[in-house]
Amino acid sequence: MTIKSKENSIGAWSFLIGIVLAVIIGLATKLIPIPSLISYSPQIYFILVILGLVVGFSINVTGKDSQTFLITGAILVVVSKFGMDSVSGSLIGIGLGDAVSSIFGALLVLFVPATIVVAIKTVFGIAKI
Repeated sequence: MTIKSKENSIGAWSFLIGIVLAVIIGLATKLIPIPSLISYSPQIYFILVILGLVVGFSINVTGKDSQTFLITGAILVVVSKFGMDSVSGSLIGIGLGDAVSSIFGALLVLFVPATIVVAIKTVFGIAKI
């Protein structure tokens, strides 16, 4: 029987819920317009920000793991931002451009707070305050 660590379970579940919620809200606002989700869109984005903060505070990354998380988080943020801008123009004929751009935007709302919190935690860890 394998023993699993419970130290990152809250961060991992928050991350998974945030990813699923980001994809759902991205699809629901553009591809399959669901009026109730569109009307609650600001509240759902607020939940994504809270989930991003929970991920950032609860995930236990130190040393090389924090460096890996920060590099990966920065790459995801940059690629999502550039993807938002470029995908809407390239897939506009198919009708998927706005949906993919909306998914990237929702992912940004999740990843940016998590990356900022881990970056601040890493800076304080380096300063040993």
